Amino acid sequence: MTMNKNKLSALVLPLLLVAAPLLLAQDHYVMSLMVAAMVIGGIALSWALLGNLGGMISFGHSAFFGVGAYTSAVLSMKFGVPVLIALLLGGVGALVAALAMLPVLRLRGPYFALAILAYAHIFRILATEWTSMTGGSGGLSSIARLPTVMGVDLSSKIGAYFVILVIVALFAVIYAAVRESHYGLALRAMHESEDATRVVGVNSTVLKGMMLLLSAFMCGVVGAFNAHYISFLEPDYAFSGLWVTIPIVAAIFGGYRSITGPVVGAVVVYLLDQLVFKNIIPSGHQLVLGALLVAMIVFSPDGLLPLLRKLGRGKGNGAGGQHAAT
Repeated sequence: MTMNKNKLSALVLPLLLVAAPLLLAQDHYVMSLMVAAMVIGGIALSWALLGNLGGMISFGHSAFFGVGAYTSAVLSMKFGVPVLIALLLGGVGALVAALAMLPVLRLRGPYFALAILAYAHIFRILATEWTSMTGGSGGLSSIARLPTVMGVDLSSKIGAYFVILVIVALFAVIYAAVRESHYGLALRAMHESEDATRVVGVNSTVLKGMMLLLSAFMCGVVGAFNAHYISFLEPDYAFSGLWVTIPIVAAIFGGYRSITGPVVGAVVVYLLDQLVFKNIIPSGHQLVLGALLVAMIVFSPDGLLPLLRKLGRGKGNGAGGQHAAT
């Protein structure tokens, strides 16, 4: 029975996300919020992969997001690369940027997090100063929008939503495959004792590097999608700290140790913030998110999904006990 419930709960989220455009197609504002929520969910998923499997906390994912966005935008605008191919190359650009960060893998804890944050600032400065390619502080406008494929306009709200949904779903599948592989087993063992895994021949530095590159690629593709979706890009936006803070809040709120948790957290946190808290407290509404996150950490450190599962099991056990008593 428990296994059937788990399978059912695993199907509910994809069905709800696919059904969303059918229910909200006429509300362009809410659909734009759903697209933004999925963008945040994609970043949160890449952040959670690095934190959960790689065991590394990053404060600099805005570097991968921004580099991916600029790579894709420049390739499509200045070199005529088709947008869908440019999206993947945006991920490759972020991966190349992550290669420059490999030396900091020797750092641990807050030192690694701060070093990655420093790289994000470096890339923002490069984007600002390289005016011939990036447009400098003025940014890039009229970036090529998502194309029309088989009569479907992917640049529309619904079309863009399904594009980012497919991207996030593919990344979730990749995440799951890595976690269930022998690499995932070695990475989880490293969390218990990195020195012990080295004794048995596991190269922890190489495995961490692989997770950093994969996480960077995922975040870069999401950044590239966002650039083509809004058709505008400038350094302060592309490398904004919001691309770090909100995805981290979403990942922790939803449960960063699970695969679906970061995406669920992104949808719940972002929609609550924009549709509820922002209307109640127009300025400073993000303070409510902070309080909500603190409450979640205190009462359910594993996040929202594990909390819902516990509540579900509790009700099931209560009903079963009542039935047995009857």
